[in-house]
Amino acid sequence: QVQLVESGGGLVQVGGSLRLSCTASGRTFSSYAVGWFRQAPGKEREFVAAISWDGGSILYADPVKGRFTISRDNARNTVHLQMNSLKPEDTAVYYCNGDLQGTWRLKTPTRYDDWGQGTQVTVSS
Repeated sequence: QVQLVESGGGLVQVGGSLRLSCTASGRTFSSYAVGWFRQAPGKEREFVAAISWDGGSILYADPVKGRFTISRDNARNTVHLQMNSLKPEDTAVYYCNGDLQGTWRLKTPTRYDDWGQGTQVTVSS
């Protein structure tokens, strides 16, 4: 079982950038595909991006394509989400989660029951 902790959120102005980190404990981290998700107030949790265990497969949700970049460093048990050109609609709590079966499953956040505390991202206009 791998435990994931999100960090790096904050308050940023429209057009700004943030880099989120998802840090794992456990020796099997490099076997997991990892996804980022977000939940805005009053809305359901939604998929943002996912990366396969080796970085060879990457998926993005349409609203973030061209602005967000997901990457991983298995030596440091970390997955990053670089967020550029931020918009007010990106405001949400951001979460990460993992799946041993691959990136495509991460597109459906309702599959997962266990979530961390997340990290708040607020984009001010």
